[in-house]
Amino acid sequence: MKNKQDLTKHSDVELAKLLEESRAAVRQFRFDITGSKVKNLKEGANKRKAVARILTEQAKRKAN
Repeated sequence: MKNKQDLTKHSDVELAKLLEESRAAVRQFRFDITGSKVKNLKEGANKRKAVARILTEQAKRKAN
């Protein structure tokens, strides 16, 4: 997710796929930090926030 998307428009399957991709991006970011390949550290925070937004939307759907 490059920007804040309206996650309410996505289906449950699409949200699961986005979550998987976002978690992989966070994992890759951590590996890149150890290899000093990353210069923009705020990018990691943005990726973690994207994961949190997806998880929040999934939890909201389960609650209803």
